Amino acid sequence: MKTNIYIFAFCTLGLFLSSCAATNNLTMSVTEPADIYLASDVTKIGIINRSVPSEGNKTVDQIDKILSLEGLNLDKEGAEAAVIGLSDELSRDNRFEAIRIIEEGDAQKKGLGVFPAALPWSTVEQICEENNVDVLFSLEFYDTDTKADLQITTITIPNSFGIKAKVPGHKITLNTVIKNGWRVYDPLNKQLLDQIATNDYVTSIGEGINPMKAVEAVMGRKEAVKQVSSANGNSYGLKIKPLRRRVTREYFVRGTDNFVVGKRRAQAGNWQGAAELWEQDLNHPDAKIAGRACYNMAIINEINGNLEEAINFASKSYSDYGTRNALRYINILRNRVIDKRVLNSQLSKLDFTE
Repeated sequence: MKTNIYIFAFCTLGLFLSSCAATNNLTMSVTEPADIYLASDVTKIGIINRSVPSEGNKTVDQIDKILSLEGLNLDKEGAEAAVIGLSDELSRDNRFEAIRIIEEGDAQKKGLGVFPAALPWSTVEQICEENNVDVLFSLEFYDTDTKADLQITTITIPNSFGIKAKVPGHKITLNTVIKNGWRVYDPLNKQLLDQIATNDYVTSIGEGINPMKAVEAVMGRKEAVKQVSSANGNSYGLKIKPLRRRVTREYFVRGTDNFVVGKRRAQAGNWQGAAELWEQDLNHPDAKIAGRACYNMAIINEINGNLEEAINFASKSYSDYGTRNALRYINILRNRVIDKRVLNSQLSKLDFTE
């Protein structure tokens, strides 16, 4: 009985607090600049795979394969899947005339699970010139590390009469970490446009009457690793495109009747109607209410894309009235202005029509 009373009291308190909250949340979509900016004159892209072991590194690679129970050529096939995944994604962007996967000699191959030294610019220029490409994407390293966990368990198998029976068996879990690193070389400006290392994970589980049967049950691990690697290449290719994401903002819903009615208009999607009410309280004699009205006017201007005007209202809300969270909002808006300038520069030079 007491427990039910506590639950009821807690819920009642929660409803009371939510109904008395001074702010409400809204979400909006914003467009951010691409993580990797390619100039408008970049029309041909080359892709190389430096992760394939050179002769000097084959010993290390073979030892690693034995220790981690890797399948035959798992690293090689996984790296190739990553490169193809990147090529496929870049090929979907019609601003490029050509995407070329370049087969290079051992001089560029490293095969270690860490970033090698960046290619000399003379080498990058030579590769780009010989293959007629403007920018070079490089899979700098690719490595899989697999840990095996073998357990004694009970498994269910059909007996000679077709009836399922429980018998002693083995369960093996293979946890594979896929480590890879990418770089993007711009030979014209001699700049590394990007450098990133990521880890992906694949877990494979198998059961059998003995350890070898259990291992046979997880033979699909190689295909899983290749699929994840291909998806990684796809994701890296998306970094050259602007990103749309949802962001959350707060706006004030309490202070005067204008805020109460404005909240209902905003919830109904009539943001302009809400702004007309907030605007009436910009010069309210109560400083707190005037500050909230300025803050809300900053919100509506951001919604409408008027970032400079939004900054003006947010600044007034903070400097003149000391509105809570206004200073943090000013910094958010200033960062958006910087992003918008970069984005406009990208969009003015690039055609993203499909």
